[in-house]
Amino acid sequence: MFRFLLLLFLLVPLIEIYLLIKIGSLIGAIATVFLVVLTAVVGAYLLRLQGFATLQRVRKNMSEGVLPAQELIEGLMLLFAGVLLLTPGFFTDIVGFVFLVPAARHWLSLKMLERSILSEGGQKTYHPPEGPRTLEGDFHRDK
Repeated sequence: MFRFLLLLFLLVPLIEIYLLIKIGSLIGAIATVFLVVLTAVVGAYLLRLQGFATLQRVRKNMSEGVLPAQELIEGLMLLFAGVLLLTPGFFTDIVGFVFLVPAARHWLSLKMLERSILSEGGQKTYHPPEGPRTLEGDFHRDK
């Protein structure tokens, strides 16, 4: 895992620098800077919209008593997308925008859940317990 992270931290900046130089030589330095800022602004706006939609799904599932595992994973993906979109560069913007596409995020979160459930118990799907839930307790009224 350490080698993968080291490789990632070395390759991503090199890819970003290469793309910035290539695109800068094609469209100019000022246009490149403008494009990097524009992708950050558009990405932040889309992130806000997607984040509120995911938060609403979490609230809906919790009010229905359903575990919002997939929505929470998608929320983490959105957080990661926000970090990538605010990082200057085109490669990180592309990866960040992929995480903003609901279909891609949904598919990735399902794969992550499936992998997590398979590694923990060998079951492929999560089945919540059926029937009513009874909570035992006492109460008293204060006057």
